[in-house]
Amino acid sequence: MCQDHAVGRPSAGCNDQAKNDNQEPFPWDAGVFDAHCHPTDVMSSIDKIPNMGARILTVMATRSQDQELVDSVASSLGIREPSALTNDSTHGIIPAFGWHPWFSYQLYDDKLPQEKATYNSSSDDDEAKAQAKLKHYQTVLVPAPDEAFASSLPDPISLISLLSTLRTRLDKHPLALVGEIGLDKAFRLPTAWTDEEHSARDTTLTAGGREGRWLSPYRVSLPHQQSILLAQLRLAGELGRAVSVHGVQAHGMVHDTLASLWKGHEKAVLSHRQRHQIAQNAEDFSDDDEDERNESGRRLLPAKPYPPRICLHSFSGPVEVMKQYLNRSIPAKIFFSFSACINLSTEDGMRKFPDVLKACPDDRILVESDLHKAGEEMDGFLEEMYRRICEIKGWTLRQGGERIAKNYQEFIFG
Repeated sequence: MCQDHAVGRPSAGCNDQAKNDNQEPFPWDAGVFDAHCHPTDVMSSIDKIPNMGARILTVMATRSQDQELVDSVASSLGIREPSALTNDSTHGIIPAFGWHPWFSYQLYDDKLPQEKATYNSSSDDDEAKAQAKLKHYQTVLVPAPDEAFASSLPDPISLISLLSTLRTRLDKHPLALVGEIGLDKAFRLPTAWTDEEHSARDTTLTAGGREGRWLSPYRVSLPHQQSILLAQLRLAGELGRAVSVHGVQAHGMVHDTLASLWKGHEKAVLSHRQRHQIAQNAEDFSDDDEDERNESGRRLLPAKPYPPRICLHSFSGPVEVMKQYLNRSIPAKIFFSFSACINLSTEDGMRKFPDVLKACPDDRILVESDLHKAGEEMDGFLEEMYRRICEIKGWTLRQGGERIAKNYQEFIFG
């Protein structure tokens, strides 16, 4: 999720590239898929989705203010079956419901024993409620905020109630993902609104974001972020849903958190000879239930403690971290999505990106915009990244589009 609502353009602007007559025409008809974006942050842009070049947008929810918005857009523009991915006339969305780490401080973990609880909401007394709220925020924020800052924050929300609502929405939308969820060591909360700032805010933006405010010194403690992340990952595993995971300056902790869920469920790593023998006798290893699917085409999987498919969104880690996720013993399938917004936004990012992409298996690559506004600009950012990936991988644009379309279908449907 790009910081704030305004994002810088890549150093080689995608609109400029698209206008270069010497370039290979971009094959929108092959299918272009945005694996991670936030158009419900600017609801006035939603009407542009049916006329975009991109075929499917994977639209993330992040906080209390956008869960219902993603739900409502999915009810009108959500795709219902796999054939939509191959239909050139289709333009729709796949929703994702989850709580972003930037807003994890707003949740209290009511699964904790009473002696470890950060928040007690049982009192009807206003002063007791204010003290309970202060205790929660002084526990989950670092450094502990003063009373004035804590009082400016919303009343904490029960994690159990959040998970119940997520479950309801995931049941309602059989193709929906869990996301955007994750860990962020760098994020700092914005300062409290002043009356002047609030009266002048841009009402076209969905509430709850930073919206240009200065940053405070307060961060969400990583243990609290991790507990919120784990709860959502476990729900995704139980329901067999894919997840979209955010990680900033916390690559090792994200990996360790995910690995803690599949510990004890690792796949046996076979030798080359054993794999060859299995390939020769593949019929002996078939599973009649493996391809059982629901009416929307998503593969039905038994409940697991970990999600079956994981997208590391706008992956910015080094090659060494990527290789950790490519260990053949990992029982989940890990995808890596890339965005011009993040991966090509700095000189350092552009310098590192070719080596990271070359290390990424062809069948694990996804593309995203991570933008907050649907329409031409979103298409432009997607085109920029598709072109860059194809250039580095040595693919034609159509080859790359078809490869990434296949990856996207695998990520969504299994």
